[in-house]
Amino acid sequence: MKRTCLILLCISFASLLYAQTADNANYLKPIVLEMQKKWPKNRTINIVFHGHSVPSGYFATPKVNTLAAYPNLTLKVIKDSFPFAVVNVITTSIGGEQSEKGEKRLASDVFPLKPDVLFIDYALNDRNIGLKRAEAAWRKMIQEAMTFGCKLILLTPTPDLTEDILSDSAPLVGYAQLIRNLAFEYHVGLVDSYQAFKTLKQNGTDISNYMAQKNHPNELGHQLVANEIGKWFKN
Repeated sequence: MKRTCLILLCISFASLLYAQTADNANYLKPIVLEMQKKWPKNRTINIVFHGHSVPSGYFATPKVNTLAAYPNLTLKVIKDSFPFAVVNVITTSIGGEQSEKGEKRLASDVFPLKPDVLFIDYALNDRNIGLKRAEAAWRKMIQEAMTFGCKLILLTPTPDLTEDILSDSAPLVGYAQLIRNLAFEYHVGLVDSYQAFKTLKQNGTDISNYMAQKNHPNELGHQLVANEIGKWFKN
């Protein structure tokens, strides 16, 4: 009996060691190595952002500020570190969309683009479908992306000023935790945008200064997310 318990304990401990979010020092290492290559040995790297209005670049609706949204700000962050790299930043996001609809578009809209890295950001709008349906859709997207073979990084939501980001009962808290749990379970990348904004608030910063409207960041807010994404692309 004691030996059986010890074996089970070892298995559980080994599972915990494996079940974690991907290591941002190594997860994108193959991509980082490609981006260090110079012509004529380099190739084009495709980075795709799949999600809703925020990665689409909506600021104060209906204004779309594409160049100041985090996908293009991420490109700037990457190019500052990798001057020889050829990088395509592609958005397949649609304003107002939630994860169920996003999952249905992966095969038709995302995978034909041959992403090297895929970012997914849907949590803000997933409040419209509930946690159970959102979890099912996110799991499908994760599994499909892993089968396709690209690197995958999940994003927790940016804020909604109608909620108290410091409250444990704020609706977005559950969605942020769901995404953390999925990144942990599937051992993929995580960009915790929600925690980045929460930390600002905890430190006394007025996060409304980072927002174009109640649920869309301005350029300062998008830069905060881009800087978090940039931590995955270490030269």
